[in-house]
Amino acid sequence: MAYGKKKIKRQRPLPSQPAPFRIYVDADACPVKPEIYRVAIRCAATVYLVSNQFMRVPEQLGLSVKVITVDSGENIADIWIAEHIRPHDICVTSDLPLAAKCVDAQAYVLSPRGREWNQDTVSAALAKRDLMTSLREQDWGGTELPTGGPPPMNDRARSQFLNTLDRLITKAKKAHQAQS
Repeated sequence: MAYGKKKIKRQRPLPSQPAPFRIYVDADACPVKPEIYRVAIRCAATVYLVSNQFMRVPEQLGLSVKVITVDSGENIADIWIAEHIRPHDICVTSDLPLAAKCVDAQAYVLSPRGREWNQDTVSAALAKRDLMTSLREQDWGGTELPTGGPPPMNDRARSQFLNTLDRLITKAKKAHQAQS
């Protein structure tokens, strides 16, 4: 490359029409926001980042993000998403009760690790969570039940998320075309 000349990075052409669906993100602790932005640009979807604190969003050509800052409080962001999501929209959340509400609203739901939630999987996960909560609340004679969160995010989990998101976007587009 000659001195003083910059290499120009080619960008994909932007879609001519906006996507007929929206992507809602339970954004407070979502580790895959950059991946969501890239996909949203590619398919011209509007992303709703719902959080109880201000979120900084990168300025990128073709990125349509609406930052929704709700009041602080338990499940306020979840309530906002559940009230606004429509059938065939997409929701990214690790919150099981919110996932259940979105599935009931006929939206597509996935976790930041790429697990798709549907009526069967979310019901089973909620039952397991309630059982484990009940067991932890009982007195086990000083014996602690194992607790812990998910393992740290890695490249494999991000790849699984992107694959599931792409598959759900295809389903959402087909569902909207069938309605038209």
